[in-house]
Amino acid sequence: MIGCTKLLCGAATVSEALRHGRDSRKLPAHMLQFSSDLRPLVVWNTTNRCNLSCKHCYLEAEDRHYANELTNEEARAFIEDIAEMQCPVLLFSGGEPMLRQDLLELTALASRLGVRPVLSTNGMLITPEAAEKLAEAGMQYVGVSIDGLAETHDQFRGKEGAFAGAIAGLKNAEAAGLKTGVRFTVNAHNVDELPAVIDYVAQAGIPRFCMYHLVYAGRGKDIAAADTDLATKRRTIEIVTAKTVELHDSGVELEILTVDNHADGIFVRKLVEEGQPERLAEVEELLEMHGGCSAGTKMSNVDPYGNVHPCQFWGHVTLGNVRERKFSEIWNDANDAFLQALRNKSEHLKGRCGSCRFQSICGGCRIRAEFATGDMWEADPACYLTDEEIAPAH
Repeated sequence: MIGCTKLLCGAATVSEALRHGRDSRKLPAHMLQFSSDLRPLVVWNTTNRCNLSCKHCYLEAEDRHYANELTNEEARAFIEDIAEMQCPVLLFSGGEPMLRQDLLELTALASRLGVRPVLSTNGMLITPEAAEKLAEAGMQYVGVSIDGLAETHDQFRGKEGAFAGAIAGLKNAEAAGLKTGVRFTVNAHNVDELPAVIDYVAQAGIPRFCMYHLVYAGRGKDIAAADTDLATKRRTIEIVTAKTVELHDSGVELEILTVDNHADGIFVRKLVEEGQPERLAEVEELLEMHGGCSAGTKMSNVDPYGNVHPCQFWGHVTLGNVRERKFSEIWNDANDAFLQALRNKSEHLKGRCGSCRFQSICGGCRIRAEFATGDMWEADPACYLTDEEIAPAH
């Protein structure tokens, strides 16, 4: 996660991160990306069921009953364990998490135990009443996925009226006092609408915009061919960073972030070096604190059946199951070779990633590399930086 607003506009500082000791238990939500411990943000796919059928769904969710998902009792035990472990955030995802009948009960439990509950949703089921109940249960943030303006979004979501429903859900959540944000997964079919979507979010007063790069998992594999080419990726980050500065300078309070391509952090660093050289040292230190891809370190995933994965896109690699061992035991297993490799990426990287001088602030996406080459340690095919930009400094 690259905080464009934080890095380009000075909305985060090294001193703020250090003031809290980079301890995920103490850092405010907007600073968690700079933590130094292995207490991860846990993405829990609460159910595989969904009321939509989205082209880029990494779970390939459908609107039907799925057997053997975690029971209420099992879910409570899992939440109690991550609370004891002092994980900072539990992200309720899906499928569509609003379809899980005990969502409010489990949200309240996480909140009561000191784990910040947040929600990733398509927004369509967040009625005014549902939004009030979420707020009462202690939900702290609602992120709604938007894939373009109305026609494009509805096409991606496989349902007419999905865009209107998502926007209504956002408004209802905001009216209930919940912090809200938009999640946008960029690809060849919607990249042209990116500037308009950012403008829409800004005009609507939504405080957060996260642009996700495509990761080839679930149905994402089926549209890997629709990923943007490298030249378009570079133009995309140019648009996002320009919008970040433009909106900030005009007084619009919109936090802009990008997710799943840490080459963006290197690009932001380049902009700071060229335009704000006096801030370069601080931005570099913040990027080092972030540390690049957080799969297996600051990010984890538990699927609907209790399987633990390094992140939500690593569904084909299972580290253990919370029905058999506690999440804390699985995550802190020093003998797990896969986890240890992810936590020491620089020892394994190959190709352009292996020779890149910015390994400590990027490391590439290992899933994209595996999909493209068959070797997870090879170069990330989504890196749009030139050889000169990543070459070792002389």
